[in-house]
Amino acid sequence: MTEQEAKQHIEQLRTRNIPHLLVKKEHFLTFRHVLVQQEDFKHFRGVAQRGGDVIYYYMDEPRS
Repeated sequence: MTEQEAKQHIEQLRTRNIPHLLVKKEHFLTFRHVLVQQEDFKHFRGVAQRGGDVIYYYMDEPRS
């Protein structure tokens, strides 16, 4: 996953074009690097899966 692809996936989550996003273990660091730069970073919730993958959701309320 490139940074540009990560930005596209983040925008799709943000606009609710997709309900969730599965980020594979090998793409996690690239995705997270882009994600933490977003102004609405706290609206994204990542749920770790067995094996190192993470499923991300976009929430209406920011996490604390």
